[in-house]
Amino acid sequence: MGQTITILGLESSCDDTAAAVVRAGSGAGPETGAEILSSVVEGQVALHAGFGGVVPEIAARAHAERLDLCTEAALAAAGIGLDAIDAVAVTAGPGLIGGVLSGVMFAKGLAAGAALPLIGVNHLAGHALTPRLTDGVAFPYLMLLVSGGHCQFLLVRGADDFTRLGGTIDDAPGEAFDKTAKLLGLPQPGGPAVEAEARTGDPARFAFPRPLLDRAGCDLSFSGLKTALLRARDAVAAPQGGLTRADRADLCAGFQAAVRDVLVEKSRRALALYLALGPADPVFAVAGGVAANASLRAALTDLATGLGVRFLAPPLRLCTDNAAMIAWAGVERFRMGHRDGMDLAARPRWPLDRRSPALNGSGRKGPKS
Repeated sequence: MGQTITILGLESSCDDTAAAVVRAGSGAGPETGAEILSSVVEGQVALHAGFGGVVPEIAARAHAERLDLCTEAALAAAGIGLDAIDAVAVTAGPGLIGGVLSGVMFAKGLAAGAALPLIGVNHLAGHALTPRLTDGVAFPYLMLLVSGGHCQFLLVRGADDFTRLGGTIDDAPGEAFDKTAKLLGLPQPGGPAVEAEARTGDPARFAFPRPLLDRAGCDLSFSGLKTALLRARDAVAAPQGGLTRADRADLCAGFQAAVRDVLVEKSRRALALYLALGPADPVFAVAGGVAANASLRAALTDLATGLGVRFLAPPLRLCTDNAAMIAWAGVERFRMGHRDGMDLAARPRWPLDRRSPALNGSGRKGPKS
């Protein structure tokens, strides 16, 4: 092994096709330095705009068409060829199975053709390990992974050692934002649309519930909050024949405030569990698409500061799905000696904490989260 490790990362778990090149030192930790040489992300918003959400078949076809182009662009932006790559890391799950399969099959072909090692990466681990890529954080730290498909508090003790302290028992916040946007006639993706409307709204006009705050622990629920918004919308719209712009803004502001309040209180509880372990340099990090929400970031920053904990949130470009985080997770696994064969399977479900029971059920293909 040389003085550095250079990994090509590939991501295709939902509706973003991405490729990136990350270079890091060959030592055991992030203190050896990491550099994102390139990061290319091709979104699919226009392809799904007319359907009110992501269509898995369309997403998978787009990934198959774009993975090679994104890879070429990432290598060109990094100024290197495949001969400078030490391994290919690819999201092997969880996610929409057609998209994950597209990425895994492309990565296998690329790795075989270039005689490179193949490393399968858990998409959630990519998010959870991002603070080590951006800030060189040491283990252990507390991670709030909050996205369109997932929401959980993770105690991160190692690159492959995650303990779930709590998570959503139904909808993830990002999914709730998307459904709220759809209910209010706003464009997708719903998170940015709802946040933009909320800026001019009154968060106190509607008395939305704060689910599960009356229950001990760190588990969350957002399905009932979404239903409460639907009822509030109908109660306002029915007498006047529709919603005014102010109505929509107030509904968005109230919904966003409820999500934020729940996440802040549950974060307080998770931090208490984490701090009880006595970490030398306590760090609370947030990652995932919903981590881009400015109101949530500000509230979590205040919470962590008040408890004497360093708060970290990745740059906005690394909050949403990207391949730089997959490449970094590949670096971590490569250092641990992990390699996958051509039998690497695409997995629609792949919990990070394999010791805890599934939060929201299990099917033929395994636990959902």
